[in-house]
Amino acid sequence: MPVDDLWIGELAGMVVAGHNVLVVNPDGEIRAFEDRCPHLSSPLSEGTLDGPLLTCSTHLWEFDCLTGAGINPATCGLLPYPVRVEDGTIQVGFGPAPSGVTEDQ
Repeated sequence: MPVDDLWIGELAGMVVAGHNVLVVNPDGEIRAFEDRCPHLSSPLSEGTLDGPLLTCSTHLWEFDCLTGAGINPATCGLLPYPVRVEDGTIQVGFGPAPSGVTEDQ
């Protein structure tokens, strides 16, 4: 996906190599997670993004999309994917990234 297609404050869901991926741009740095709420597997790409607050549209669970940590409830979190921007294109890797780790643009 071209980085210019994901403005600050936007999120997008896509399928990459058979993986459902949520890509978010809360603050100018791109982050990627599995596009699945840990509650009932609803697509998080159908939710809302308000700054770093990502809210699932199904049952309003909330996550910090800077880190993937759960906010409400705090006992859950998102599966992060490594992400980088190279030559103007967002690239996502597979296999979980260490918590809160992204590659610089």
